[in-house]
Amino acid sequence: MKHRHTQSSLALIAAASLLGLSPQAMAKDLHVAYAGSMGAVMDLHLGPAFAKAHNVQYQGEGQGAYGLAQLIAAHKLRTDVFVSITPGPIEVLIKAGLVKAAYPVASTAMCIAYSPDSPYAKDFKEAAEGKVPWYEILQKPGVVFGRTDPKTDPQGQNIVFTFMLAEKYYHQPDLVHKILGPVENPQQIFTETSLLSRLKSGQMAASSGYLSAVKSLHLPYITLPDQINLSNPAMVKGWYSKVHFTLNVNGKPKTVHTQPLVFYAAVPVDAPDPKLGMAFIHFMTSPQGQAMFKETGYNPPKGDLLK
Repeated sequence: MKHRHTQSSLALIAAASLLGLSPQAMAKDLHVAYAGSMGAVMDLHLGPAFAKAHNVQYQGEGQGAYGLAQLIAAHKLRTDVFVSITPGPIEVLIKAGLVKAAYPVASTAMCIAYSPDSPYAKDFKEAAEGKVPWYEILQKPGVVFGRTDPKTDPQGQNIVFTFMLAEKYYHQPDLVHKILGPVENPQQIFTETSLLSRLKSGQMAASSGYLSAVKSLHLPYITLPDQINLSNPAMVKGWYSKVHFTLNVNGKPKTVHTQPLVFYAAVPVDAPDPKLGMAFIHFMTSPQGQAMFKETGYNPPKGDLLK
């Protein structure tokens, strides 16, 4: 068996030589762990384009960013690049000594996505046009709303913050309880990678969403004002910071605070190929990479280097 494996390896190397590829280039893989909402831009655009230009194999993994950060911190996941939404998951790795710097690569905003096939699609369309308040449609009997787990996914926290800010902005007491129920409501919570696909298939009437991901999937949506969509870093101190809530994490209470919706990319110190990882970050911030972000619904990066 060992001899057969050796023969196969030699055959692959020989084939690579005929194609003008070195065995080292043929063997390289780029591993990217990213916030689950980024699946379309990473797996269909940035990853394949970089792989083609650098003659490497792209391997992407999307999950809730906090969950990925915890796997990396526990040395259960090794990746060349980690791309997070909000600074929080990056800060987990900075504190663990696994990240030295993180670079802003894109930004987005919270929105309400809705299913075009739901019985309430017409109502949500009117809300999107500003004819009726969006939060009134979400309170209609029978409307199923979806979101992600606030324990493992920043989006799960951000939609709660959005509703808490909406209470203040629209002067609507108890809006969080009326639409979301408890913060950790299993009837509404789905994985980030499945949330919008479930919405698209009509399994729910509406869901939380990042504008970038919603646009990538060509779903209809309701735009929210800066005062509640968490997109404006300038509003963090004077407005967004007015809301916070507590989660039960591993049996201990943890208070979470708002953070601007900026995507940060970092190369962990134990990355299998740190040079390749940094090259991918440079690609994401290049004109070509930024054009791909823009085409799939993302806004330009905001904020400063994290370290």
